[in-house]
Amino acid sequence: MKKVSVLIVNINTKDVLKLCLENLKDSYENLEVIVADADSLDGSQEMVETEFPRVKLLKLPNYGLAFALNKCLEVATGDYYLYLGTDGFPKEGAIKGLVDYFEAPEHSDVGAAAVKLVLRSGIQDMDGHRGFPTPFVSMTHFLGLDKMFPKSKTFAKYFMTYEDLDKEHEIDTCITHFLFVSGKATQKVGKWDEETFFLYGEDIDYCYRIKEAGFKLMYLPQFRAEHWKGVTIGIRKETQDVAMRVPIVKFRDQELTLGKFRVELQKLSTNAMELFYRKHYFKKYPLIVSIFVIATTRILKVYRMNKQRYVNWRKGIK
Repeated sequence: MKKVSVLIVNINTKDVLKLCLENLKDSYENLEVIVADADSLDGSQEMVETEFPRVKLLKLPNYGLAFALNKCLEVATGDYYLYLGTDGFPKEGAIKGLVDYFEAPEHSDVGAAAVKLVLRSGIQDMDGHRGFPTPFVSMTHFLGLDKMFPKSKTFAKYFMTYEDLDKEHEIDTCITHFLFVSGKATQKVGKWDEETFFLYGEDIDYCYRIKEAGFKLMYLPQFRAEHWKGVTIGIRKETQDVAMRVPIVKFRDQELTLGKFRVELQKLSTNAMELFYRKHYFKKYPLIVSIFVIATTRILKVYRMNKQRYVNWRKGIK
């Protein structure tokens, strides 16, 4: 039986991480679970060591998601790699089903796959079913044209909502909360780009490189997982009851209050847009388009950071 390495990065989500690890028990016969803990202050490391002694625990500084994933890859020994968020819960049979799918000779050109991600509310998480954010695709999304014309292949490429979400098909990218990658694709693509991406953007970059390497990335809705979105960041209403609540977060050799940490995450999310564009699209578009894209992302960054500061002030979060 093929071995699957599950790679999980945790920061201060002890209770959810515990549920995640419990869910993985007996989920697949030949499973290796690796948890990279990024300087958590909520007892996550102690919980893993005490309650899940068979889990490989890496104690790391918080140098970003890509950095931690690379550390996991260095010790992983599986034939396949499942990148899973602490808030990701594969349904019964999903991991075995994915292995069987990849092992089929007719799927030899498939390098990675996403499953149907479902939020706690029961709604599908469309971040697990996306197109690449070209300037035009991003513009149609931020202008709301993809919501106005969800079945249009011209205007709805951001979440590719024109596809039948109940049938398997190829997609461009998904998120690291559930990304299944073959060992063959991993060998060819290599490590995650920790030099460029700290948090956000590393998943789109990795998927982009998987496809550049000649592999398909498939959406396989016959397999499912639940996603408790926003547990680490703590800004989504639907996961406020399980979100990270530590007052201090270790971050890039600094100690930030929870409020400042959330502002920093808003900054990183928009920085990632510019970084991805510069890496993959800057030379492909006229200079005037690049100037517009970069200026727009920087304006969006200022807006998001100030909005988060206001939310922190309103909720009394320092």
